[in-house]
Amino acid sequence: MTDWYVEGTEFSNCNCDYSCPCQFEALPTNGNCRGFEVLHIDKGRFGDVILDGLNVAMLYAWPGPVFEGKGELQAIIDERADLSQREALVKILHGEETEEGATHWWVYHAMSDTVHESLFKPIEYEVDLESRTAHVKIPGVVESVGRPIKSPATGEEHRVRIDIPNGIEFKVAEIGSGTTQAKAAISLDLKETYGQFNILRHSGSGVVHS
Repeated sequence: MTDWYVEGTEFSNCNCDYSCPCQFEALPTNGNCRGFEVLHIDKGRFGDVILDGLNVAMLYAWPGPVFEGKGELQAIIDERADLSQREALVKILHGEETEEGATHWWVYHAMSDTVHESLFKPIEYEVDLESRTAHVKIPGVVESVGRPIKSPATGEEHRVRIDIPNGIEFKVAEIGSGTTQAKAAISLDLKETYGQFNILRHSGSGVVHS
C-alpha cells in the first residue's frame, strides 16, 4: 500500500441526539444515519504528495445503522488541490490504501452501495476545538455551524467529551451542537443535533495515537 498520513481538526454533524448512540455501539436516534464531516489538514502526505493546508468534506447517509450498509456518500475536495492531490484525497476518503476496517472512511465506503462523483469546490472552514465552534461554507453545497451545547435549564454552556481508546476515527472528541444544510447528491437539513469536534490522525493502518 501507499504510505500516507493525515492530521488535522475535524468537525462533524449528524442527525442523532447529542450523545450519538453509534459511539456507544447502539442504534441511531432516528433509526437512520445522515450527516457530514469536514477536515482541515494541518499535516498530510500520500506517498510523496504533500497535502498540508487543504480542506476536505464528506456527505453520507444510510437508511438504517451504518453497519447494515446500503448507504451513499460523496467526497468534497478543496478546489485548490492539484491533480495529484485530488487523486490522493479521493483515495484516502474512499478508504483505499487502507487496511480493512482501520478507519471510519474505510467503513463508510464499505457500507455504501452508492458512491457519488466527488466534487471539487472552495471549502471555507473555521474551527476552534477548545470553544467548540465551527463555521463551514461550501458555496451551493453545504452551510454548517457548530456551537457548544447549552443547558435548557440555565442557558449555560455544557461541556462533555467522548473518549474511545480503540476507536477508528478519534481518541477524544469534544461534543457540541451542529446545524447543517446540504444540497448535493445527498441533502441534509439538521438543526441542533450531534456535533463533534476532534483532532484526527489517520494512516493506512488506522488511528495514530502518538
